[in-house]
Amino acid sequence: MFKVGLENYTVLGRHGAYDFEHESKQPFTVSIWVELNHNQFDDDLSKTINYADLQNVVHEVIANSPPIRLMETMMTKMFEQISQNRLVKKISIRIEKPKAALPHEGGLAIVEAEWPFEQ
Repeated sequence: MFKVGLENYTVLGRHGAYDFEHESKQPFTVSIWVELNHNQFDDDLSKTINYADLQNVVHEVIANSPPIRLMETMMTKMFEQISQNRLVKKISIRIEKPKAALPHEGGLAIVEAEWPFEQ
């Protein structure tokens, strides 16, 4: 099994459950791992997942979209785009929000999920 990944890519966006979070940009750190459905590459980039494409998906969803209230929604948008590639067998995404509006100091807000979703 081959996996292609992009780890710890930090992007600024105006997202959050609360309206005040939409007023200024805050960091979101994303890690994505994509499992490929084959192992024949022939030294050809078109036969694998380009991690630059993963970075572009993250940037588009977080930096270039209107405010999103939930990290789960961000993640769903990423899954929708990445899963369109016929080479993808499985996707794992982790989004961290280091400046989340928490009631107490400390902690790291995280959402993780895998696609395809199990019923």
